[in-house]
Formats: sequence, C-alpha cells, structure tokens
Amino acid sequence: MAAEIIDGKKIANQIYDELSEKIDVLKKKNIIPKLSVVLVGDDPASAVYVRMKGNACQRLGIASETLKFDADINEQELLSTIEQLNRDASCHGILVQMPLPGHINETKIIEHILPQKDVDGFHPINKGRLQAGLPCFVPCTPAGVQEILIRSGYSPEGKHVVVIGRSQIVGMPLAILLAQKQKGANATVTICHSRTQNVDFFTKNADIIIAALGRPQAITEDMLPTHAVVIDVGVNRVEDPQSEKGYRLVGDVDFDGAVKRVKAITPVPGGVGPLTIAMLMKNTVLAAENKLFKTN
Repeated sequence: MAAEIIDGKKIANQIYDELSEKIDVLKKKNIIPKLSVVLVGDDPASAVYVRMKGNACQRLGIASETLKFDADINEQELLSTIEQLNRDASCHGILVQMPLPGHINETKIIEHILPQKDVDGFHPINKGRLQAGLPCFVPCTPAGVQEILIRSGYSPEGKHVVVIGRSQIVGMPLAILLAQKQKGANATVTICHSRTQNVDFFTKNADIIIAALGRPQAITEDMLPTHAVVIDVGVNRVEDPQSEKGYRLVGDVDFDGAVKRVKAITPVPGGVGPLTIAMLMKNTVLAAENKLFKTN
C-alpha cells in the first residue's frame, strides 16, 4: 500500500488563511506588517527564494522590499544598512538572504539584526530563547516541519523522532523544538549526522524520520520502517537530460522507493518548502503584533 503524500501547499494555505485574519486586525489599527529582505550578489537560487518570499507577501498584503547589493559590498556598508532597518519603525522583519560572499562574516551580520526583527530566528538571543522554551522567533524550516506533523495528524508527542542533520538552520533547532515540554512537541529525539555510524539502526527504530542532510536520495527504502512518517527537508538538483532545464529537484530521501514502503511522506518539491515561506510570513506578522519582544 502506497504511503500518504503529505501536501505541504495545502497546509501552507491553511496558515495563510489564518494569517490573513491577523493582518486584517493589524490594518484596522493602522499597522501594515513589513518585511525587508537584503540580497547580496547574484546567486540564482537566492534570487528565486527572495522572489517566492515577495510573492507570499503580496498575496497576504504584507509590505515588502528587497534591498539588492553587488557581491563586492563591504561588510561595514552592509552593517550600516541593517542598522538603518533596525531604526526604521515601519520595518517589522529583517531577513538577510544567505549565503553571503566569503569576505563577509555571516555571524556578525546576523548578530547585528535586532532580535525583535530577526524573523529568520537565527540571532543568538532567539536561539537561546528557543533552547530555554521561551517565546521567540523559531527558524522557519523547523517551525514548518512541526506544523506539517501536527496538521497532518502525525503529532510528534511521545514518538521517537530521528533528525538526520545537525545544521544550525534546520537539524539542531528542530531537535530542540520537538523535544520541548509543550503541545506539539514532547518527542524523544535522536540526532544523526555525518559521523554517525549505522544510521539505519536509528531510522529503523524511528516513528518519524526527518531528513535534512543535504545529500540527494541518501535515505533509501531499506533504511525505513513501514510505520514511519518521513519528512524530507532536502532540496537537491540532479542532472536530468529529459528535463527541459537539464535537471530536476529531489530530496534527501529516495522518494520512489520510500513511497512504496512508509506510512506517510512529504514530496520534493511541494512538501516542506511551502511551509518554510509560510512560517516566515507568520514570524513577520508576529513581529508586527510585537507579541514576543517589547521594543525600546
């Protein structure tokens, strides 16, 4: 029996409907949520992501602006731009699109964003508040994965969740999020990574498997138990001569094999991706509502 295909677009649309109501309330108070995106260089993938975020803002009636800079911008100029956005009362959320050119210290840039405008959830204060179980901006992809699990009827509560990947953007914050003592979490979490031996030992004993290792189709059918729910965070380009573009997008899981075996699975594309953008919109609305931090 084939697995249930979890529709990320459908879940994202549910969240957009809920956000539309919150935005209407804000606009009646003369508050228009605004997201400012900083884009450095001409990386094609970054340009696509920024355009998708802009389209989501337009759909919801969130004001947005994209500040574009050449790849040779100096670090101080970029810091000055962020400082201007920090002081701009009309700007509620700041997002610096990663990666940045090698001569710019990404950590320094992130730390310069006011925590109450850090809608990516990457500032050390937001990361620390997440660790402590305090209100904060949760990184968008981990938050989206949690929403997928809850809204598709596969709550992680009491389940063994195996997270494959330990990045500071997805794997680590996701493990912290799902292990917290709160509704929609309360999972027993195992983190696997590049130095983990016998990854299949852990995956075969998992209820929920979240693949975020950045390697195309690395998780194969034989590594998966039949009762598993699989959330595939990976987005990888692989060559495909039959495609008009010369490539196709695949996840970190061998979808064609896994779909014949597991209980449920997210596709790539159309799974986690739409939720990442939806949670960015949610964080921007939260910033406008000012529910998480009190501005000075």
